Amino acid sequence: MKNKWKVGFFVLLGVVFIGLAIIVSMIFMPIKDDALPENSKNTNQEVGFNVETNKKDLNLIIEHYIEEEGMKGPVDYEVQLKDDVELMGSVPVFTSNLDFKLDFEPKALENGDILLKQKSISVGQLNLPVSYVLKVMRDSYNFPEWVKIQPTDELIYVSLQDMKLKSDIKVRAKEFDLKEDNISFRLLVPVDRAQ
Repeated sequence: MKNKWKVGFFVLLGVVFIGLAIIVSMIFMPIKDDALPENSKNTNQEVGFNVETNKKDLNLIIEHYIEEEGMKGPVDYEVQLKDDVELMGSVPVFTSNLDFKLDFEPKALENGDILLKQKSISVGQLNLPVSYVLKVMRDSYNFPEWVKIQPTDELIYVSLQDMKLKSDIKVRAKEFDLKEDNISFRLLVPVDRAQ
C-alpha cells in the first residue's frame, strides 16, 4: 500500500514539474513580430473629405466595430479612448482569467496610419513583461489583419490604409490628440472618371 502512494506522489510531482517547465519555456520563448505594411501609393483617383470627431463618438464607433466585425476572441476585450488608448481584457491563466489593462500613447503617422506606443501596463498583481502580454493578446484575440501587434517593440500599428470599408472608402488619420480631444480623419472615396 505504501508503494502505491509513493508512486502516485512522484507521478504527481513529475506532472507539476513538467507543467512548470512548459510554462517557463513559453514565457522565455522568442517572440516574433508581425510584419508592418509597406507604404504604398494608390494610383486611383480619389475625392477626400475631412472629418472631425471626439473621443466620446469615436469610442461608440470602436465598440460597434468590434461587436459588428466579430473581433472578439475566446475572451472579451475592450478599447477605450481617454487621455490615452486603453486596452482592457483578460488573459487565461490555468483555470481562471487574469485581468489586464494596457495604456498606449497614440500618434498619427504621415501615411495616415496610427501608431500606439505602450505606456503602462497592469496585470492583476503580477509584474509580467509587456512583450509577453502583447504576444498572448495577439495569439488569443481575433484582431483584424490591419492591426499589427509588435510585442518586441511594445507597440500596436493600426494600418488604416489596409482597413476594408464598404464602397472602397479609405480612412487616413490626420490628427489624433486625445488629451486635447482633437481627432480628425480624411475619408478618401474612389472616383471613376470617364476618360
